[in-house]
This record gives sequence, C-alpha cells and structure tokens, in this order.
Amino acid sequence: MSDSLVERVRERLAAESSSLRPAAVAAAIRAESGGVLGDTEVLTNLRVLQTELTGAGLLEPLLRVPGTTDVLVTAPDAVWVDDGSGLRLSSVRFADEAAVRRLAQRLAVAAGRRLDDAQPWVDGQLSGVGTGEFSVRLHAVLPPVAAGGTCLSLRVLRPATQDLATLIAAGAIASEAAELIAGIIEARLAFLVSGGTGAGKTTLLAAMLGAVAGSERIVCVEDASELAPPHPHLVRLVARAANVEGAGEVTMRQLVRQALRMRPDRIVVGEVRGAEVVDLLAALNTGHDGGAGTVHANSPAEVPARLEALAALGGLDRAALHSQLAAAVQVVVHVGRSVEGARRLDEIAVLSRVDTGGVHAVTAWHADRGRQGGQEQLRALIDERRRP
Repeated sequence: MSDSLVERVRERLAAESSSLRPAAVAAAIRAESGGVLGDTEVLTNLRVLQTELTGAGLLEPLLRVPGTTDVLVTAPDAVWVDDGSGLRLSSVRFADEAAVRRLAQRLAVAAGRRLDDAQPWVDGQLSGVGTGEFSVRLHAVLPPVAAGGTCLSLRVLRPATQDLATLIAAGAIASEAAELIAGIIEARLAFLVSGGTGAGKTTLLAAMLGAVAGSERIVCVEDASELAPPHPHLVRLVARAANVEGAGEVTMRQLVRQALRMRPDRIVVGEVRGAEVVDLLAALNTGHDGGAGTVHANSPAEVPARLEALAALGGLDRAALHSQLAAAVQVVVHVGRSVEGARRLDEIAVLSRVDTGGVHAVTAWHADRGRQGGQEQLRALIDERRRP
C-alpha cells in the first residue's frame, strides 16, 4: 500500500468524520483507489490501515505484554523493549522512516499535542491505549533534532497495586527490611522513595500506602495516574498539561495546595520533580505526619542535593530547604536493581541534621551489607512516634 493512498484514505476518513470500523475503512480504500482493487487487495490494505490508524500501530502488541515498562524506537529497524529485565531488541520493524514519523505524529494528535517541523518534539500522555488497562507517557523527537531519525519513547503506566506481602514473597524486600518498613508506616514517619527510572519507586510507594490504616485519609497528587494502592480512603488528584492553545494547565504545585484543603491524614506526591517540593515540605511541616513521595536519585546520600535543585525552582534557597527538610522528612527508602537486573529494595536511610545545618542520609539497612549505623536512630524514631 503506497504512502499516498494511506494519506488519501486518512484524509477522507477525517473529512467525513467516519469511524474506523472495518466497513468504513474498506469503503474509503475502494473510493480512493478508484475501485480497481479486488476483495483480496482491499482486505490486505485494510489490515495495513488498521495498523496505521488505530492504537499504537506496530507497537501495540509490545505494549500489551504484561510486564512491559518501555518501548523505544530509534530507527525503523531498531525497536527496543524493557520488560523489567533491561532493554532488548524486539523483532518489530517499520517499513521506513516515514512510517515511524507518521505514528509519532498520530500519537501526538491523540495526546492533544502538536508534532511537526515547527515543533519537533512532544511530551504527552495517551489514555485508553491497548486494552484500556493502562496509559502511556509519550515522548517523540523529529529530525533534524533527532539526528538519526524520528525517536519515539513510550512509557507504560500501569496502576501500581502490589502489596507489601507480594513484594516480600517475590524477594524484592528482605525480611529484615520488611520489619523496618512496617515500623515506618505504623509510626507515621514521613518518607521519600528514591531510585532511578524504572527501578520500582511507584510500586514500592503504592505497596507502603496499601499498608496504611484504613481509617486514615490519603490524598495523592500525581503527574500521571499510576498510584492505585488497595486502600479504602484514597483521593487521587492528577495534573493536566495545557492544550494546543496553551490553556487549561493544572500543575502539580497547584494540586498540592488543593490537597491541603481536603482534610488529609497523609499527603503523597507521586513524583517530586519540580517546584511542588516547596509546597510538599511546607505541608509536612504543618501537622501532616506520614506524608510521602518519590524522587529520582542514585542513592539516599544524593537526595538532599536533588531536593536543593528542585527547591531552587520554587525560590527556596539551600539553607531554607535543609531547614524544612530536617523537620519534614525522616526516612529515605531507596530502590534499585540487583546484579541480575531484578528490582529490589536496596537501602533504608535516616535523614539527620549535622552541625553545619545541612541534612545528610545515614544508612540504617543495606541489601548487601545488612544493618548499618543509622538503624538505632531509625528504631528510636519508630519507638518515639509509634502510637500506643
């Protein structure tokens, strides 16, 4: 099927506001081909067009596989997939660069974004992809910005619903660490889950929230809807990007402020990656114990510096950030991957203030080294704040 016929059929369906039912697409193929195609040719072209016009096209089967976290396209013959064990090259192939570009542009439109030579990159979210059980975070870059050709990145966002028992049984949380995690939750210590992209931060956070007492009201603020812990009193607020006209944006920072007015027992920020860290720390310093969030960092020791950089976006200087952090957050729980590539809880650290006024992380438990110097401090915190 020629590119020109694909474009003509696409334009006809759009102009007629036709559905993508097979009969409508087949009729458009016959009309645009001048009626010279036989039934077999129409059926073949129909299959091609259904791939071109619906879902994520050739990438749809990869997205539907349970466990897939990322699908990445760097060239027509280079489609990579991560199913939790690291990236591997898939067998999926696009016909040419133009086919990759068409898919990227169609997905951008589905996300309410623009992707063309004047706006050569896009960042958005797709809902209702695949079976509708998950959403997809879309990022795409067109040439010549992407020197090797259209670059497409799809991040699968499945609701994180695993509980602590499941993670412990799977070996993602060691039994000794599980005892500390239970104490952190029961004592209502505020904590951050740190780690790299795809390390399992949201999964662990959801599991910990699922263990919170059912009588507590949790208000979660997220950039993309991922947290779905099995908890009876959960309120979820999801940020919204501006539309193509630049209107309608709802930021994470605005939602954190709204969460404060919703009588929360615990405030949770799905991912702290901007100026909302200022409002989160302020909220945790106003009587809202047990709050939580996730943050990108390579280790607990790097979390204070990471928060410094984010707080600067909100106009908070270093001294003020460390002062707020020392009073607001007690624990950092770090996730990573083992040598074999499996996700696991790597480290639990206590945030402690030093004589210079800064905050640093003291390791209480490590997956490879066991109990560390900060464990006594952590247990003292748990005992002090544990409800009688």
